[in-house]
Amino acid sequence: MPDIYEPDYVKELFNQMSGSYERMNYITSFGFSIRWRKQFLRKLGASQEPIQIIDLLSGLGENWEFLHKNFPKADIWALDFSEKMVRQSQLKNARKFDNKIQITCQNILANQLPTGFFDYVSCAYGLKTFNQEQLQILAKEVTRILKPGGVFTFVEVSKPSNKMLALLYKFYLGKVIPILGKLFLGNPEDYRMLWIYTEKFKNTSYVKQVFEEAGLEVRHEPYFFGCASGLSGRK
Repeated sequence: MPDIYEPDYVKELFNQMSGSYERMNYITSFGFSIRWRKQFLRKLGASQEPIQIIDLLSGLGENWEFLHKNFPKADIWALDFSEKMVRQSQLKNARKFDNKIQITCQNILANQLPTGFFDYVSCAYGLKTFNQEQLQILAKEVTRILKPGGVFTFVEVSKPSNKMLALLYKFYLGKVIPILGKLFLGNPEDYRMLWIYTEKFKNTSYVKQVFEEAGLEVRHEPYFFGCASGLSGRK
């Protein structure tokens, strides 16, 4: 089996899923992905100030509408290293945001973002694709790019602690979703990886310590009986 955390492997996986990822996120979470997205982004609050926000691992730009609505005068940046995800999100940027989102195609683990520049950092459903060492690098990068007092929020699909719910979730993500992937998308293997990542990741509770060790104040919060979990806090 290949190293599923190797950046080129992850990039190719998301390149292959770029045309269907938003829909499948909705299906795999029973529609809760949108609710969890709103819940974790509310941690940032709202502001009329001309601030700097960056959406990490931005995918298809699913966070941007909320960010634009709650921070109308902000400069919104987005970073993702999947070229096809970026290409799709650029279409959304032109169609919905008048090309005002500043999209950059970079790997967050080896990026050229400015130091101490951002007031807010958001990130949805990307943590599970990092191993322990990569999470340490990510935490250091979040610390580096945030201004003092800057705020961050992350959310990730997680493995429920309830055994019965975990079994049902495993069956749904591991068996049902790949079948749907084959029926509607032609390739079940890409979406089978979603459960593999989720099962290995478990939840954000252990990531809390990693972020704290990087010098961040961190809160951990489960959503919907642990089917998702989040981190939020400040520098």
